[in-house]
Amino acid sequence: MKTTLTALLVVAFVGAAHAQSLPGDFVYLRDIDPGIIQDIRYATSNNFVGRPLAGYGAGECVVKREVGLRLKAVQLELAAQNLSLKMFDCYRPARASLDMVAWSQNGHETAAERRYNPRIPKTELFRLGYIASRSQHSTGAALDLTLVDLKADNAGKYDPSKTYADCTAPVAARPPEGSVDMGTGYDCTDTKGHTAAPSITPDQRAWRKRLVAAMAKQGFVNYSKEWWHFSLPGAGGPAYDFPIQPRRN
Repeated sequence: MKTTLTALLVVAFVGAAHAQSLPGDFVYLRDIDPGIIQDIRYATSNNFVGRPLAGYGAGECVVKREVGLRLKAVQLELAAQNLSLKMFDCYRPARASLDMVAWSQNGHETAAERRYNPRIPKTELFRLGYIASRSQHSTGAALDLTLVDLKADNAGKYDPSKTYADCTAPVAARPPEGSVDMGTGYDCTDTKGHTAAPSITPDQRAWRKRLVAAMAKQGFVNYSKEWWHFSLPGAGGPAYDFPIQPRRN
């Protein structure tokens, strides 16, 4: 069933009088579709830096309004298949990208950090394009996400005291993400994380294709080096640096 953006506008503006003010036509995704699962990793210590990034004062997905409406359309189609989107990152304050660059150049690397880039030294991540001083995320038009099978057991939680295998290992050995097995963990800076990587299983490849196809129906484009990264052409603009604050109910 194809859902039009016009039909979604009515839903998007319900409760607008009580919505928290954000700049530049940004919205909290939860105000447009509270059913989309959120696990905003840079607001936690469960990420490649090992701590919350600068500007992440809350684990909330903030996006441009048009992006949010299109995500709602994707979610409506997935719901009929007992699937859901799960958001890992949405709008990213510009200061967070600079925080990533500083981290890559801080002169040391822990075993926990190496889980995310098992074959590439962190000092090379900037040169190879895995991190950037200016990110599309800061325009509000880029997203990191995955799929959740709502019929599966998604109860596994990340345990910071546990030693996990790196992001390219079999799913049972990696940190749990409560999502389908895409072949690598989120933010895996490895060729296996490339969307069309030949080294993944047929089932993993099928899940990636399913995600790309669902997002493409609403105009989102995947970044070939990261199966989890999508952007909406034309919805961006200037980069912003306002911090992500807790959403008021």
